[in-house]
This record gives sequence, C-alpha cells and structure tokens, in this order.
Amino acid sequence: MTAIQDSPVLSSLYQRSVADYWNAEKNPVNLRLGEVDGIYHHHYGIGEVDWSVLEGPEGTREERVTRELHRLESAQTDVLLSQLGPLKPEQRIMDAGSGRGGSSIVANLRFGCHVDGVSISESQVAFANDQARLRGVDDKVRFHFRNMLDTGFETGAFQAIWNNESTMYVELGLLFAEHARLLRRGGRYVCITGCYNDAYGLPSRAISQINAHYICDIHPRSTYFREMAANRLVPISVVDLTAATIPYWELRARTSLATGIEQPFLDAYNNGSFQYLLIAADRV
Repeated sequence: MTAIQDSPVLSSLYQRSVADYWNAEKNPVNLRLGEVDGIYHHHYGIGEVDWSVLEGPEGTREERVTRELHRLESAQTDVLLSQLGPLKPEQRIMDAGSGRGGSSIVANLRFGCHVDGVSISESQVAFANDQARLRGVDDKVRFHFRNMLDTGFETGAFQAIWNNESTMYVELGLLFAEHARLLRRGGRYVCITGCYNDAYGLPSRAISQINAHYICDIHPRSTYFREMAANRLVPISVVDLTAATIPYWELRARTSLATGIEQPFLDAYNNGSFQYLLIAADRV
C-alpha cells in the first residue's frame, strides 16, 4: 500500500515523550510472555485463571505463571479479532498502535488479510517487522513508523481497523476522524480500552496513578460514544470486560512479573471508577 506522509510523525512534545517511553521499554511482563510462542502482545488478559499454576514445584513456577498470563492475553486478542466481521484474504486491515506486532500477526494467521501496523515507537516497529520476517508473513504484514492520527494511507483503504489499549494516548475526536477516513463504507472498527466511569464522577486516585505510570490520559466512557457518533462510527456491540480482566490482574499481582501498577488497576476496577470495554462499530 502506498502512503503519503508529509507531516512529521511526532507532532507534539507529548507524543515525543510517549515514543521515548515505548522506545526504551523492555518490561519482562511483555517480553517474557511473548517468548512463550513468539507472539508479543502489549495488552492485558481476560478469562478465568488456572490457579494451579501457583502450586507445584517452585523451580518451574515462573514458567507456569508466564504461560498462563500469555494464555489470558492471547484470549483477549481472540475476543477482539472475533468482532472484526467477515474478512477476505485480499482485504486490508489496520492495527492502530501496534506495539511489538502480536495482534497483527495473529490477525494475518486467522484471516489471511494484508495487515498494516502503525506505531510512533521506532524500536517497536523494527521489532515487529523482524517478527513478521521470522514467521515468513512479511509479504502481508508490515509495520510502519507512523502516527495513527495522520497515517498518510489512502482514503477508504481498509475494511477493518482496531485499537487494542492504545486510545488513551490520543484525542479521540482526531483518532475517529482518521479511522472514518480510512475505513470504507460498511467497514468495521473495534477497540478494547480502559475508560473511566462517568457515573463515578471525576477520575479516581487509582486512575491518576495509572495515567502517571503509562504517561497516558484515560478518557471517560461517554467520550468514546460521543466522538464515534460525530465521525460516522455506529456502535453495534458494547461488551463490559471488567469482570473478565480482574482475574488476570489478581494473578499478575502475585508473580515476579508484577510492575507495581497491579493494585491501582484492581482498586479502580473494584471500586467502579474504571471499566474495561470492547466497542465494535460500523463505518456508515
């Protein structure tokens, strides 16, 4: 796919700070999980935990826990991809905020589609392209150092686009305007995201801790629907995954892979100030 990219990829000091963070990030909770099967995700997990991984020989406990956490994050990817609708191998889809490329590679394996991943982290783009080459899918899966708010791709080029835990780094109005431009009529947009619950009031202390940890700005739930409506994206499915993700965080908090942010996530989910949502919408 050709692209015209006249504007700079990083258009603000904030975007530079986010790019610097992810360029330097080498967190074991991302890398060790990806080493299980070579699929490197950058998101959380859902589903019931097999708590038996904490039992048994101490010498193999870390390996068991790592595999279980990876199973849960892989389950999250499967749920997201299942919402993209029927896809044909000749169609193009886009992973906005593609991280180290795991979801894009899984999407190609599942649908056979051409996949373009977009990220403002040059190191993650390089890593993801290496993974695509290692798997022999680089003819169909490509990662680009581009800004999801201004990709440079042609209008109407994509049948489906998704954000997997990356919308909290951008203004939603700008993001959905670009997605609406890129999607052909009838195309599908899907996101999984953490958002703060408007009914709770202002963001809780735990949400502020999460924002500070990841240099992000978690949006209120209402903003997603308001900005989708303003940009011709009509929700067809909204799934509250909050209860489904809590076990992942409970397990992660009890492992050597914990980063210190686990308790704020659990506090925010349990006090009702934070929600983990899947939203699927059609471009009309």
